[in-house]
Amino acid sequence: MAGAHSHRQSHHLQQQPSSRLLLLLTVLPLTLATLAFLLQWRGGVTDPVTRWSPDHDQFPGMATTTTTTPSRHSSDCGKNPLYQSHNPSFPYFRDWTLDFSSNLSPKICITTSTSAGLEQTLPWIFYHKVIGVSSFILFVEGKAASPNVTRVLDTIPGVKIVYRTRELEEQQAKSRIWNETWLATFFYKPCNYELFVKQSLNMEMAIVMARDSRMDWIIHLDTDELMHPAGTQEYSLRQLLADVPGNVDMVIFPNYESSVERDDIKEPFSEVSMFKKNYDHLPKDVYFGNYKEATRGNPNYFLTYGNGKSAARIQDHLRPNGAHRWHNYMKTPNEIKLEEAAVLHYTYTKFSDLTSRRDRCGCKPTKEDVKRCFMLDFDRSAFIIASTATEEEMLQWYRERVVWTDKALNMKLMRRGILARIYAPMIIIQSLKESGVFSSLIAKAAQTKLSKDNFLKSVKSSNSTRNSISEVISSRKIDAGGISQATARRILEFIDDSLPSAIPPLSPPSLDHTDLIIS
Repeated sequence: MAGAHSHRQSHHLQQQPSSRLLLLLTVLPLTLATLAFLLQWRGGVTDPVTRWSPDHDQFPGMATTTTTTPSRHSSDCGKNPLYQSHNPSFPYFRDWTLDFSSNLSPKICITTSTSAGLEQTLPWIFYHKVIGVSSFILFVEGKAASPNVTRVLDTIPGVKIVYRTRELEEQQAKSRIWNETWLATFFYKPCNYELFVKQSLNMEMAIVMARDSRMDWIIHLDTDELMHPAGTQEYSLRQLLADVPGNVDMVIFPNYESSVERDDIKEPFSEVSMFKKNYDHLPKDVYFGNYKEATRGNPNYFLTYGNGKSAARIQDHLRPNGAHRWHNYMKTPNEIKLEEAAVLHYTYTKFSDLTSRRDRCGCKPTKEDVKRCFMLDFDRSAFIIASTATEEEMLQWYRERVVWTDKALNMKLMRRGILARIYAPMIIIQSLKESGVFSSLIAKAAQTKLSKDNFLKSVKSSNSTRNSISEVISSRKIDAGGISQATARRILEFIDDSLPSAIPPLSPPSLDHTDLIIS
């Protein structure tokens, strides 16, 4: 018995190391998995899902404080890994209202004059919030000034609405630029000329409002245009302007023009991805060598303007120089043009754009009369067609002149660099829409009261604002000669912009510009 007991004890002792090893191999992976889960839950580990989740604050323009977000049904959790903690699927932000904290810099303001509805304005605003814009000053009229639209816009943090009231017009009639000569050639003309003057007057007031809000940069943009901050690591307009040297006053963004591939576009920001590149971003031989194929029988390389838009550093004596540029009463601005970043112009993207432009103007559809209304040749041609042709004839003209249906030509021009695919805006806006941002905002606005005369209240309730406007009107113009030199990455060229009159929308260079070919 004793021998048997001794044998069993010896066998048990031999099995102990292997049992312990087996136990260790079992417990160790479980321990590591638990530790990894705890670290990830506490923010210690970043995986591809949590990195782009709404709780991660690495993307541009994200708030640093936790805020509440609209809840999402729990059944969504299994469908998309981006749905975490009942947050919206849009991955860049922790708060769908995108109400940025005050410590983000530089602070960027976009101002616009618009009559567009919510279907265009909401994606436009929130897209620019995504890329780092802090504040929006909207001068509204027409559909944009209707209660159903402004009730929603009023609820968006950082958005200020300015109604075109008689009081506003009287105040603008006393402004400095109305009584100066550099804008005078555009006065007392209909349609595009009238809009151009309105935009300039609104920009003058927007400068005052942006300065009082302590903004660093101001950009004038139409609601059919999106900033495209290419050349930055995080697709951030804020990062782009933060990298601009301190002695630079203005940044020029060349514009790319939408090239629609269908005649039934409903939501241009979500459906258009092909754009024609600007002359400034192309080698001269490529631009002029493909000019005729890229023009497709139209009056110019672009359907509409080709001289881009600009951002101005907010400083004393700043003034607009037309809708596309800024200037300064006391000096010649130091301007740079960027080699990658651009403005995406979604022009004539919908067939209905033909008739909507026609309905806004009361000009006669003759070659002579349209010159009073429109500055660019294609706008004139489009107005005449929309005013004289049948619906079928208009559609045929639209397909021939605007829609890019020739896939072989598209591919050819894409290989040569004339056309480019740009998906970032489309993806961002589609994600915003899918996350429920717009529908939630409209539902929220339905329970709020419409507040009118926001601009006039803010001006009248603030002595500093009244004094600022007075300063704009009474300041003296002194030109400073010369442009300081600076170097900055992603800069295409420095510009000597000292033209005495406002810069209108200009067409890109044509084949007649032989000096550009030679230079």
